[in-house]
Amino acid sequence: MMKTTKPAIDPALVREIANLLSESDLTEIEVQHEDLRIRVVRAAPTVYAAPAPAFAAPAAPAPLAAPVAGVAPASADPAKHPGVVPSPMVGTAYLSPEPGARAFIDIGTVVKEGQTLLIVEAMKTMNAIPAPRAGTVTQILVNNGQPVEYGEPLVIVE
Repeated sequence: MMKTTKPAIDPALVREIANLLSESDLTEIEVQHEDLRIRVVRAAPTVYAAPAPAFAAPAAPAPLAAPVAGVAPASADPAKHPGVVPSPMVGTAYLSPEPGARAFIDIGTVVKEGQTLLIVEAMKTMNAIPAPRAGTVTQILVNNGQPVEYGEPLVIVE
């Protein structure tokens, strides 16, 4: 009768994979070789980017009023905004073409359809994220060098 044993896991290999994880800004790496499978996962830091208020908040709560016709209520979830530009991939968002260069866009920038809004680096490949429509950039929801997930809201173009 043949006895099956689990392959020994080398702690140095796990450390090396964990170092790759932190060096690449990834949140998860999985390696499989024959019967050995190693998966290293870390929780990504949660970053909340909120736009600066366009007006000062009232000192005392105001009575509720009927919504004004033609004005859409502000959505608490930017992912549901009709002008959202989501990340098409997991990677790192960059707001300029290179360190120290001027950003592709700022809040208030008028963009044309297809114009580059930012870059998402994935596996050492720089991927330009184009504007899906012409409009004005009203919110930039990521910081330069921030890791982003697939579908994460990047920019709002109205």
